[in-house]
Amino acid sequence: MAAQVTCSTTDSIATVTLRNTERRNAVSVQLLGELYDVLGRIEADARVRVVVLTGSGRAFCVGADLAAAPETRSLRGDSVEADTARLRNAARVAERLHQMPQVTIAAINGACAGAGLSLALATDLRIAARSAVFNTAFLAAGLSGDLGAIWFLTRILGVARARELFLLPGKFDATRAEHLGLVTSVADDEELDQQTHHLATRLAAAAPLAARAMKQNLLDATTQPLAAYLGSETERMVRSFHTDDAREAASAFLQRREPAFAGR
Repeated sequence: MAAQVTCSTTDSIATVTLRNTERRNAVSVQLLGELYDVLGRIEADARVRVVVLTGSGRAFCVGADLAAAPETRSLRGDSVEADTARLRNAARVAERLHQMPQVTIAAINGACAGAGLSLALATDLRIAARSAVFNTAFLAAGLSGDLGAIWFLTRILGVARARELFLLPGKFDATRAEHLGLVTSVADDEELDQQTHHLATRLAAAAPLAARAMKQNLLDATTQPLAAYLGSETERMVRSFHTDDAREAASAFLQRREPAFAGR
């Protein structure tokens, strides 16, 4: 059975590619399982500073494939209990992606809908090809949503816009996605890889310990009350202040040169 997820690492950047190409990278039990495992290996690799998620072919991920064989899907209709167990297992993928210690980027190279949109929303930053098309899709299929899509979009765009996009599903293009704030930027199709690499390289050049601490701050800011957040933020700030990288940043600033961070 051919792999539906592959990963390549260059320097400190890991690129994860969805490869269910013939089905426009639709989510399947196999794809989600492989993605969960790949992300777990990356998560444990301190050498990786940035993770890029993209799709093969002309789609990022179209979500569930309703025409696929039932045994390939999380929701099969065999029983409520079995469907619930499988979907909870699938939801772990979005949670792991969202909580990665590394900075994550979705390079949205084409159609991005349903659970595929959920995966894109779980990343920190999103860059879209100009030809990319988006759709929440769930309600049009008689479904209420999965893999955290509503949770993510509400935090990214706010309550009113999330309700509009989910209650009134329909296709919208990359230009509107950028206008909404759903994506960080839009690139011409032939320049998507280059612009994604430029963004990933810039992020990878940051002080790695500080970047990981800031990523955790960003995660905590969406879930913790202020008092708890300020406590953990203060601890991370002090730890980062006492790193060699912080001293290197100060020296580089005074000497008017680029810093060379060592991750310690």
